[in-house]
Amino acid sequence: MSLIEKIESAEAAGALLESTATNLKKWASADFLPEWVGASITELIIKEEWEELNDRFYQTMVFGTGGIRGRTIGKLTASAETGTLSAQGTPEHAAVGTNVLNDFNLIRATIGMFRYVKQYLDESGRHDQPRFVIAHDVRHFSRHFCELAASTWCKLGGQALIFDGPRSTPQLSFAVRHYKATCGAAITASHNPSHDNGFKAYFEDGAQVVSPHAEGIVNLVNEVKLEELVQFLDINLDHVIALDSSADEPYLDLLEEMVVDTEVLQKVAPKVVFSPIHGCGAISSMPVLRKLGVEVIEVPEQMEPDGRFSTVKSPNPENAEALAMAIAKANETDTDVVIATDPDADRMGVAVRDLAGKMVLLTGNQIGTLLAEYRISTLKDAEILPEEGSKNAVLIKTFVTSPMQEAVATWHGLKTINTLTGFKWLGEKLAGYEAQMKAKLFEQEGLAVDYDACDIWTKADLMLEYSTYFVFGGEESYGYLASDKLRDKDANAAVVMFCELAAYLKGQEMTFPEYLDSLYLQHGYYEEKTINIYFEGAAGSQKIKNILESYRSDPPKAFGDVTVSGFTDFGKDEIIDADGKRIAPQDFYFIELSNGYSFAVRGSGTEPKIKIYVFGRSDVTNPEELAEVKLAASKVMETTLAAIDAEARRRAEA
Repeated sequence: MSLIEKIESAEAAGALLESTATNLKKWASADFLPEWVGASITELIIKEEWEELNDRFYQTMVFGTGGIRGRTIGKLTASAETGTLSAQGTPEHAAVGTNVLNDFNLIRATIGMFRYVKQYLDESGRHDQPRFVIAHDVRHFSRHFCELAASTWCKLGGQALIFDGPRSTPQLSFAVRHYKATCGAAITASHNPSHDNGFKAYFEDGAQVVSPHAEGIVNLVNEVKLEELVQFLDINLDHVIALDSSADEPYLDLLEEMVVDTEVLQKVAPKVVFSPIHGCGAISSMPVLRKLGVEVIEVPEQMEPDGRFSTVKSPNPENAEALAMAIAKANETDTDVVIATDPDADRMGVAVRDLAGKMVLLTGNQIGTLLAEYRISTLKDAEILPEEGSKNAVLIKTFVTSPMQEAVATWHGLKTINTLTGFKWLGEKLAGYEAQMKAKLFEQEGLAVDYDACDIWTKADLMLEYSTYFVFGGEESYGYLASDKLRDKDANAAVVMFCELAAYLKGQEMTFPEYLDSLYLQHGYYEEKTINIYFEGAAGSQKIKNILESYRSDPPKAFGDVTVSGFTDFGKDEIIDADGKRIAPQDFYFIELSNGYSFAVRGSGTEPKIKIYVFGRSDVTNPEELAEVKLAASKVMETTLAAIDAEARRRAEA
């Protein structure tokens, strides 16, 4: 029986999906592909690894909130893919398939992006050479994918710039603006498991691509034929521009600018344990912290780049296990603060000592609230913000981030903008504010300005007068931003800001939990929990679809004795933000409950899972009752979580 007959037989038996069989037959019969590709497909078919083939071929990778992201190493690896393993266990070739990040999908993405950018420049009357900046993290195939994308871009007629080694995602965002590039990409899967990788696409404003560019790129990516890709498989770096360590200096200077009160770090130098969890954080965070006088204690086992992330189960700094070695080092050295960044250094997690001296993790919502409160207060003290606040100053957060941050902003007299999940939406807001300022300044004063060259005071004056001044932004998933010189979450900057706050609290002889409690007494006790329900592979994709579609067709009515008091469908309802702009339609739902709690439901754009965000708030009248309020709220939260989780799993199987 031939391979094609085996595929058709498996499809007829229900072992292969129709879409899988279609894609698989095309690849299996393509005689122009490298020999190892055919050998890998043949092996998986002969071994009847139908589940693996379904996962790899049931669809073509699509853009989500993080661009293209997914497996680059299969659950099963064919012998021809494995070849000779690298010292860090990287197979010789990335997994074969249409739904994995391999050379072919990387080239497709690069070609589609180039064609869109060229079209965009031509239609804008700009006939300069498309300039593309690429950074990569430490993951399996990251350097290879970076060089492959750069080589492909240059072969297409563009100019490509790459760093000489791993660099963080926020530095890539900064570099796109700094080098006045047309677009950029970060080769990373952020905090995902080691078998994943990704291609984050950025436009010339330094933000991840949004409409209409995202749709335009996707459409052109989808038009690229399999047979077009082969000519780009061989890497040629002759015309690629290499950026060495000197290219880091402007970004490192920006990180220093994150300190608003420079005296606080001079007076009280904090001591912190820091871990990059084998990733890029050591490249940027470490030198800046030491320059600022912070006493940094390393976690030696996690300082070296390692795409396996060999000392942790998951390189996600929101997980206690990922910070275990750093916490042990803190206990060994009597250190009060632990800071860790994920592999591409766009997310930051922390642990601090509670009142009993035990190390505890702060949630992403808690970190964001603390940073927002401190930064707004410090900007007021520095007279960058008016004491009474301004509705021309803004805090930006996602809908699924704690409403406590909006309470903080409102108390300080600032506006709050809620966006969809993904920092690309925050970046879109910042681009709009910058464009509005430049237009009004020119219209009213006849002046043009190099915005990125302005200091923090000049920027504040310009934006408060002619547009909206961005003060702070963040999301519950441990991402934060306080400068619009770049347009993505920046863990390196967050590390600097958190150390400034640590120095301030140390000078006040106050712990982080005490500082947080003071905010609860001011704004009420807020509690948030997240439910993550994973559904991997082709079958899992259908379950995610079942949940999202059922919420629209059959909205929930009650969870036990708790009834639903409000339901918002972001895919059907017209949602207007505080700027008067319509929120883009999306499969995202917000549900209000009769007990005062609420929750949101969305499919993750970066991992195969459903995410459910649950929110609660309780009044607090005095310090003595705070502990009791926390306990009561926790009990309600646990009951609510269990009911929502069970109901979502039922919908998955419907």
